[in-house]
Amino acid sequence: IAMELSDANLQTLTEYLKKTLDPDPAIRRPAEKFLESVEGNQNYPLLLLTLLEKSQDNVIKVCASVTFKNYIKRNWRIVEDEPNKICEADRVAIKANIVHLMLSSPEQIQKQLSDAISIIGREDFPQKWPDLLTEMVNRFQSGDFHVINGVLRTAHSLFKRYRHEFKSNELWTEIKLVLDAFALPLTNLFKATIELCSTHANDASALRILFSSLILISKLFYSLNFQDLPEFFEDNMETWMNNFHTLLTLDNKLLQTDDEEEAGLLELLKSQICDNAALYAQKYDEEFQRYLPRFVTAIWNLLVTTGQEVKYDLLVSNAIQFLASVCERPHYKNLFEDQNTLTSICEKVIVPNMEFRGNYGKNIDTRRRAACDLVRGLCKFFEGPVTGIFSGYVNSMLQEYAKNPSVNWKHKDAAIYLVTSLASKAQTQKHGITQANELVNLTEFFVNHILPDLKSANVNEFPVLKADGIKYIMIFRNQVPKEHLLVSIPLLINHLQAESIVVHTYAAHALERLFTMRGPNNTTLFTAAEIAPFVEILLTNLFKALTLPATNVLF
Repeated sequence: IAMELSDANLQTLTEYLKKTLDPDPAIRRPAEKFLESVEGNQNYPLLLLTLLEKSQDNVIKVCASVTFKNYIKRNWRIVEDEPNKICEADRVAIKANIVHLMLSSPEQIQKQLSDAISIIGREDFPQKWPDLLTEMVNRFQSGDFHVINGVLRTAHSLFKRYRHEFKSNELWTEIKLVLDAFALPLTNLFKATIELCSTHANDASALRILFSSLILISKLFYSLNFQDLPEFFEDNMETWMNNFHTLLTLDNKLLQTDDEEEAGLLELLKSQICDNAALYAQKYDEEFQRYLPRFVTAIWNLLVTTGQEVKYDLLVSNAIQFLASVCERPHYKNLFEDQNTLTSICEKVIVPNMEFRGNYGKNIDTRRRAACDLVRGLCKFFEGPVTGIFSGYVNSMLQEYAKNPSVNWKHKDAAIYLVTSLASKAQTQKHGITQANELVNLTEFFVNHILPDLKSANVNEFPVLKADGIKYIMIFRNQVPKEHLLVSIPLLINHLQAESIVVHTYAAHALERLFTMRGPNNTTLFTAAEIAPFVEILLTNLFKALTLPATNVLF
């Protein structure tokens, strides 16, 4: 059935969209049902697009854009042996109008339409939508950054799948087509945007728009270079790398934010550039070699001068990951060989980012994990010196803890974390660590520093250290001798009663791992006779643990 593109139908559609926003389900549900029932009619999507272009009511415009995007999401894909849910004439009309509409809409609507374009693009681009790229690239000339950012956002959502798609001839053909049309205009836009940044260096609102563009351009660079090094980018490496380097070392007071949690534009841009440099260092190291030392220096300086606030977490972890990916490649070894460099990296980058922070927020552990990867990377070529440097740190952290445990427990937490990342070379989920750094005495550390925490009478004191201790047993269960593991079984059973969800969950997990360990002749490591004395208390504590409220997480 075709619905006419008439004022009457636009009016009806407006009324129903209004009702879908009503808090009263008696009004809202029938309206949603009605819209579902007309969804299959010809011109329905075009009525929605007309509405979001022409309606005087901003709420209706936004509502129409969301409804349209969801309609595309549900119906655009053509499934074999199923009826085509959108008629061909509507498909053609949508593709002919949507880019222009998206670019001329306010940001809130632009975002919805941009998502809709990428859903359509995933199915139709390039075969059934060959002029999409030309239409987008032509808009770069407009000089209007609202329009340009709309194009960049859409291009990013279209091309980011190149980062995880498997190699295939079809994929190569598509990427080649994109590069032929897009690489040069993107490079020119990159240069022009950087020039505008210096022209508008004192205009905060202009800078915000330009930096949003630079972030998107940098993300597109990553997607287009991910599968292989395109000839175009190899020929223009000088332009891209010099500008990336400049942006990495740039600081503009106008772009700094007061917010301690949310990363600002400057941090987001630098994080993406660290990713881009790491991609080149890992995949195209020969071509990138002459730029690399400069990036190592810039990223190193960045790490040493960036604070501990949460807003820098992504930047710091991406910067550390860059160093980690570089230091384990044989022909960059010389950049790290010097003892002073190693000491400096350990002291200024790794140790500060190992410290436990109270606000275990959404990006829990990002810095720590990156610091661990860097420790492992450095150990590949410099295991001796690195272990030596860190032994000193571990000892001083433990001494600090011993002076005043209730205040300095974070130092011990960092020490355990450091020992763990130093010692673990290879691990599997099933067996824990399978290969350890010979230079770390794991049993001695276990007896002197892990057992005492687990033996303390109060299972609720220092929950972080208890969790660290239990995790240590879990990770190094193959390195710690059996008699010590046997001693820890009743201690772990005791910790099933801890109030902290993390502690009692870890304890249960560690026990399960110990009980399934295999001995020399493939029987279980612990005999029934060895476990028998603990069975009753184990069952009692397990059932008690099931009654603990699931909400009282202590850290």
